[in-house]
Parts: sequence; C-alpha cells; structure tokens
Amino acid sequence: MDGPLLHEWKTIEEKTIFPGFHGRFIHSANMSFALWDIDAGAPLPEHAHPHEQVVHLLEGEFSLTIAGINKVMKTGSVAVIPSNARHSGKAVTACRVLDVFYPLREDYFPNGLPMVFQDAKSV
Repeated sequence: MDGPLLHEWKTIEEKTIFPGFHGRFIHSANMSFALWDIDAGAPLPEHAHPHEQVVHLLEGEFSLTIAGINKVMKTGSVAVIPSNARHSGKAVTACRVLDVFYPLREDYFPNGLPMVFQDAKSV
C-alpha cells in the first residue's frame, strides 16, 4: 500500500460527524480507525452496520447498549460489537474512544474511497 505507515493523531483534521462526536480517522486497506472526542451527554442514536466494531474507552464513562444489553464502560473498558448488532449509547462524561472497524468504513470517506483503497479492495 502506498502512503504513510506511521500516523500522528494530532496532525489529522478533526471532523464532527454528528453533534457531540468529533473524530479523526485513519484507514488501512481493510480496517478503519476512529479516535473520538465525545462531549458529555452526547447521545449515540441506535443503529447497526455490517462492520464488526471494537470500542476501546480511553478516557471517561460511556453508557453503551448492544442488542438490548446496557453496560456503563469506564476508562480501559473494551466492547466488541458484532456485525449488524443494533447499538446505541450516551457519553456519561466527556470521553475519548478509539473505534476499530472491519471491514473498511467507506462511509467515513466524504468524497468516495481514495484510489489506493479501491485498488486494495479489488485484489
């Protein structure tokens, strides 16, 4: 794959995907990584997607519901969300979360998939 293999989160432009969720994104050929700064009280509406998702709470408290089961995550907690599982949540405090998705979250590319990823997917 062409392009840098080492990234610095602080140099990546932050994007507000929906109110209260401010993210920076890195993509490999098959996975997407999102570093979120989430405002206290920000809701995550219930949704599902075909991607497997691993949620690592780096700071704060986040109430997460997966398939109807609610748990409050605390700093250091990790949740695994299966493909197509309905999930939602709410930031109990200001949070920092690292999400990892497989396969690639193409919807996180505002102008379509960069050519390097289109090429990688066709292999």
